[in-house]
Amino acid sequence: MPQRSYIFTQFLSLLPRYEFQRYVNKYNGDYRAKRFKCWNQMACMIFAHIRQEDSLRDIDISLNAHASKLYHIGIDQCPKSTLADANEQRDYRIYEEFAKSLMQRARRLYSQTELAMEVDNAVYALDASTIDLTLSLFPWAKFRRTKGAVKLHAMIDLRGNIPAFLSITDGKVADIKAVPQIQIEPDGIYVVDRAYTDFAWLWSIEQTGAYFVTRLKKSIKWTRVISHPVDKSIGLRSDQEILLVNKQSNTKYPDRLRKVSFRDEDQDRTLTFLTNNFSLPADKIAALYKARWEIELFFKWIKQNLKVKSFYGTSPNAVKTQIWIAMIVYLILSIMKQRFRLEKTMSQSL
Repeated sequence: MPQRSYIFTQFLSLLPRYEFQRYVNKYNGDYRAKRFKCWNQMACMIFAHIRQEDSLRDIDISLNAHASKLYHIGIDQCPKSTLADANEQRDYRIYEEFAKSLMQRARRLYSQTELAMEVDNAVYALDASTIDLTLSLFPWAKFRRTKGAVKLHAMIDLRGNIPAFLSITDGKVADIKAVPQIQIEPDGIYVVDRAYTDFAWLWSIEQTGAYFVTRLKKSIKWTRVISHPVDKSIGLRSDQEILLVNKQSNTKYPDRLRKVSFRDEDQDRTLTFLTNNFSLPADKIAALYKARWEIELFFKWIKQNLKVKSFYGTSPNAVKTQIWIAMIVYLILSIMKQRFRLEKTMSQSL
């Protein structure tokens, strides 16, 4: 009777090894490495993320407890000092670029997934999450006087909640500073919170032929051009076309904007949205902003299920390596999930 491969082996088999090796070669990741190469480093770190190991010693103990099986699951022995040195010295960009290639693969798999709301456009939610660090151990991670942090900037495609953009910066970097790296897709809808209300960037979205939905800051001065009727029975309060009054804001965004107000009875508050989309119904604008909650769930899942709140090394390279490998785990799990769904759908149709 043929013996089935270990589950962890099956997990690693989903990683395109040839493609990974291209990034290793690009950054000389295996230079002078005889046995413990980048692939083994990544496999050990994936193991640590899945098992939520607390330290390098715990990783070493857990793996060596199954020393006779390591070869069959695709890992060489993983001494804690060797893994620590690899995380400190091997370029984190190997894992960054590999994660980004998996992002493209996952997005292709989910490209036919239906959105929760009925819109024909691709919809993206953009936000950033702070990962706290102890300043005495991570002195390079400046955030506040007595607190260190790094910040994970992410944009997810709401078709499957797959990251379409990821970036790691110091904790002090403002959310809006990451947006120049994002390639705006014509006809795409970008849902963001008030931290991204930079009218120069919003105007660039307009000029690209894309759309945005955000919250209106109370400090923004505007004047009404025209009001449209709304159905107050579904929570809508107003639907207006406006112009920015402040000279600086109007210079950056000289065209009309749409302001939609919605009453959330569950939380006893009125939300005011700002968008450049004049064709969707007002209730769809409110629904789009509500869908932004998915990126909050993305950050919550990453922090609860992967090892991104405590770290096995203290250098910037070690921290970024650990976070990027966490993203690799998330993406492979997403790919596995979608493949299972597609196979199940095909078997049911036969």
